[in-house]
Amino acid sequence: MTIGTLYVVATPLGNLEDITLRALRVLKEVDLIAAEDTRHSRKLLTHYGVSTPLTSYYDQIERRKAPQLIEALRHGKSIALVSDAGTPGIADPGFHLVRAAVAAGVRVIAVPGPSAVAAALSVAGLPTDRFAFEGFVPAKAGPRRKFFEALRHEPRTVIVYETARRLLASLQDLHASLGDTEVVIVRELTKLFEEVLRGPVTQVIATLTPRVGRPTLQGEVTLLIAGRERATESAPAEALVAAIARLRGEGMSLKQIARTLAHERGISRREVYQAGLALPPSDVTP
Repeated sequence: MTIGTLYVVATPLGNLEDITLRALRVLKEVDLIAAEDTRHSRKLLTHYGVSTPLTSYYDQIERRKAPQLIEALRHGKSIALVSDAGTPGIADPGFHLVRAAVAAGVRVIAVPGPSAVAAALSVAGLPTDRFAFEGFVPAKAGPRRKFFEALRHEPRTVIVYETARRLLASLQDLHASLGDTEVVIVRELTKLFEEVLRGPVTQVIATLTPRVGRPTLQGEVTLLIAGRERATESAPAEALVAAIARLRGEGMSLKQIARTLAHERGISRREVYQAGLALPPSDVTP
């Protein structure tokens, strides 16, 4: 018996015209389409006259549904995997199915197309020679701060996904961790109200703050963060230590110093505080 083929098919982020001719052909020819949300995918398929049967394949059922799909593939069925938008497996269901298919000796074929990561990077105006995709920003404040803090010495352009509802809180935590670094906000990519905002994070926060709760700050967001150059950090260690000592001599506490220097130099309060703690005890008081 001939083993079937698993096609990983990229679908439009929003604008239905972004579907490729090859993707349409594959979606019409396969025996089954495994979709993240069958209701969402059916709109696309109906628009292009694709009548192939659909089956659900979303995060909560991915692990237990994968064996069923692998069994169908082993019996000669061809399956197309699609997500709600963009390329399956990129912060969307797909990893477990692809991995299981490879282990079962099933041929896996990419049908490339839209990807929010690549599209946002292409218009951001940040360095593209090296970049890192870090998935979704944590929803809760504590993990979110640790998430951004871990990027303090990341030299590459960083791309993350965030919801519009939490965007302002994320930018504020980003500023606290990384200082006034350059960011790019790409919202509602390829859709009617597509928007790109560029600039220092404080400038972007000021632009977005009046729009909180309004329809103009809704939808899906891709956030890009400029890389941090290790060799040219905004506050070299020696200069930072000297500034801490100077302010300490003026009678300021370390907490006050951290707040002041973080604002002046565009670095995180934590960076200043840790540098202060590393000084001899007689030189600094928390």
